[in-house]
Amino acid sequence: MRTNAIAASIMALAVTLAGCEQTSADANGQTVGASQLRWSSSSARQLRNALDQRAMHGLDHLTFAADGASQADEALTQEALRYARALAQGAASPEELFEIYTIRRPHPDLLQGLRQALAEDKLDNWLNSLAPQSDAYRRLSQAYKDLKAKKAAPAPQIPLKDDPVEPGDSDPRVPAIARQLAASDYLSNTPGSVDRYTPDMVRAVKRMQADYGIRPDGIIGKDALEILNLSDADRARALAVAMERLRWLDRNPPATRIDVNTAAGQLTYWRNGKAVDTRKAIVGEPGKETPQLGSPIYRLVANPTWTIPRSIQEKEFAGKDRAYLHSHNMAWQDGWIVQQSGPDNALGLVKFDMKNDHAIYLHDTPAKSLFDQVQRQRSHGCVRVEDAPGFAEMLARDEGVLDQWRKAREKGEETFVSLPREIPVRLLYQTVLFDAGGEPVVRADPYGWNDRVAAALGFAPGNSHLLRTSNSDVGP
Repeated sequence: MRTNAIAASIMALAVTLAGCEQTSADANGQTVGASQLRWSSSSARQLRNALDQRAMHGLDHLTFAADGASQADEALTQEALRYARALAQGAASPEELFEIYTIRRPHPDLLQGLRQALAEDKLDNWLNSLAPQSDAYRRLSQAYKDLKAKKAAPAPQIPLKDDPVEPGDSDPRVPAIARQLAASDYLSNTPGSVDRYTPDMVRAVKRMQADYGIRPDGIIGKDALEILNLSDADRARALAVAMERLRWLDRNPPATRIDVNTAAGQLTYWRNGKAVDTRKAIVGEPGKETPQLGSPIYRLVANPTWTIPRSIQEKEFAGKDRAYLHSHNMAWQDGWIVQQSGPDNALGLVKFDMKNDHAIYLHDTPAKSLFDQVQRQRSHGCVRVEDAPGFAEMLARDEGVLDQWRKAREKGEETFVSLPREIPVRLLYQTVLFDAGGEPVVRADPYGWNDRVAAALGFAPGNSHLLRTSNSDVGP
């Protein structure tokens, strides 16, 4: 099923990339077609040079016609627009690759930009300006180029041997295993160059094994090594996908916003262009994935009730009697099961209402222990926020409604506090993070969503290990 979907998406992408015959209005209001642009030998050379260097954007697995001998103006125009679109908006369309993608995207006038670049003989400068100019993108690009210089060896970094690594063993593979456990957040302190498999590492491995459906015995066998093992080729693939995902995003996001990285289970609050708060988040489990949405918070809800969606009601509540409902402060109301306000409500004490067609929002939770998990894809699709009451207090203070919010909390019943302005939220998916030194760290791909992006970029399939969860509760 997934293979067919990816194939269909790539077919749609090919049609999109081929359809570059655009029109644009010049200063006199006259329509100028792409076929009317004229190329100098200098501009043609600049395009060839740019395409020769496309590995800096992770686009070296895609073929462009201008790589060949054709020098016809129209052919050069078509390929310049195709490459420009890949840099400015992404080589793939996320709306084609994913059922739901509503995050704001860039929409520059590429034809007008190309026209001006050709007129000024500055095609190289224009193309260089189209990709993201952020430090994150530059670091990803540099890391990708470094791996390409090594020719991205397909062999795994940690040798796969027949003998497993058991607790207490000394093994030359241990330092590399420890580094990857730390990069994946399972281990806080790495033992450096020590090659003994320590108790701290054993505990970390057991947590990882449980997350991926492997018997949590702490023995590092073939299955565990395959999860920990990333070859240079695997890393290069992940870096290229990370760059593509950044190219999908608006270059000037709102200075005040909330970004949730669902792949990492992490929320970042930006205020006036600065990241002022970062905290953990619980997001949808595989099969109930949190979609990639751009959707604003428009009000805070104190002491929320929870009207249980039909999908959860029909599955998790099938066969539940009135005694069960009563014990969980629930009752039937107008054909729906509604859980009343209280600390045991599945939404906790705070809900952050958002505007979207998918019933996705941020909220508190009584299940605090889930925030201690490394892989925090545990919900039915909504986003649970660590210390949500504290976060709501922060937003209310920043938005000038703190007094109203505190009074609403004190009422003990469901009360709504509108925000004077909406706060944009982006539910992103990014599997490459940065360590304290600014180096890219490849993390898990819990939904397997990188596969279809990598395929659209021309990469061969990689080894993906999907998170397996079995302890999600009935909350949204």
